[in-house]
Amino acid sequence: MPTSADLKHPSDRDTLLSMQTTIELAEFRIFSAVVEEGSFTAAADRLATDKARVSRMITRLEQKLSARLLERSTRRVNLTEVGRDVYERGKSILRAVEATEAAVARRMAEPTGRLRLTCGPEFAKLSVDDWVAAYLAKYPKVTVEAEYTRRVVDLIYEGVDLAIRIGPLTDSELSARRLGALKYGVYASREYVARTPPPKTPGDLSLHDIVDFNANRATAWTLVSGATSVEVAVKPRLRVNDTLSAAKMVAQGLGVGVLPEIAAANHGSALVRLLSDWSRIPAPVHAVFPSTRYMDPKVRAFIDLAKRMFR
Repeated sequence: MPTSADLKHPSDRDTLLSMQTTIELAEFRIFSAVVEEGSFTAAADRLATDKARVSRMITRLEQKLSARLLERSTRRVNLTEVGRDVYERGKSILRAVEATEAAVARRMAEPTGRLRLTCGPEFAKLSVDDWVAAYLAKYPKVTVEAEYTRRVVDLIYEGVDLAIRIGPLTDSELSARRLGALKYGVYASREYVARTPPPKTPGDLSLHDIVDFNANRATAWTLVSGATSVEVAVKPRLRVNDTLSAAKMVAQGLGVGVLPEIAAANHGSALVRLLSDWSRIPAPVHAVFPSTRYMDPKVRAFIDLAKRMFR
């Protein structure tokens, strides 16, 4: 069996450690414990086993590698050169395994505790309320505290676990996971279409009563069809800053509106899709949360559920 004195070149150590052997994690764990504790007896105590087993495992590991890893004395064991190389590599493997085990354990852990989340009030009524109800039904050990508000909540400062945000993200200090995209369409009520010929092109919208839910008083809609984009000048007869109110007004026959598909769906057959090839650019929807190395199981569970339900 070669000793450290026989290994004069780093390539020799690499050759030994790249040999096709089957090394068990238990062997690495015992070897690491012996190195860190400085003796077979202390390693056995740490691992709640007996000294004879520790000795057998070290001998088996040396036999597999065809190399002496430890120099034994009556008082202490010392690493050989190749033993130090095996220890450093083995320790890296053990850390990776432990990190994997911890990640799986976190993922499998049952969510518990209070989940604090925030979202805009309109999207909350359209989707998030349903997500929360399903979440509470699935995970009986969690509670939810939801703040539905138009203001942008500072998650870190206010101690909020999660926000659902629509549109482009700007806060680089936070982590985010995309849930989906909010899609739009051009709609009018059946009553409105019955009394007013529907538009055949986006340009025809200038001839119609318009219901607009943009809060920024825009004077034009941007509509897209495939790679084509057009700006349509609009003069709303009614402008509101609430999506649900806009959908309700369109359903009552007050004009044509560009609405989220899920808002229009709430009115069933009362609304008719116009200009089916044209729509607003979809708005991305993200779950946003404070940037942390490991996500709390209750947060992960809500995000996973929201993503499934969004589809």
